[in-house]
Amino acid sequence: MSNLLMALMAPQGNDAGGSMISTVVMFALIIFIFYFMIIRPQSKRQKERQKMLEAMKKGDKVVTNGGLHGKIVGMEDKTVLLEIADNVKVKVEKSAIGAVVTE
Repeated sequence: MSNLLMALMAPQGNDAGGSMISTVVMFALIIFIFYFMIIRPQSKRQKERQKMLEAMKKGDKVVTNGGLHGKIVGMEDKTVLLEIADNVKVKVEKSAIGAVVTE
């Protein structure tokens, strides 16, 4: 009986090598898919957004993330002064700008 248990518990040398290679291949495939489906598109969108924020200038019409539509009348390092109505100006963070409106 003990010989049978020892035989069942003994490691099988041939199966372990094949399963290790398939495990490594699966992890590499998962990382490859994760990179091209999530990381790469996100970094591309982030670069495009950064270019948009750097290209803003006075007179551009923008929409904030909160939905305010306005025209840029002043700019500082991190803030933008928007005119949202006649004689109504609001100071917002540059990061709050959602899009530059082109007509």
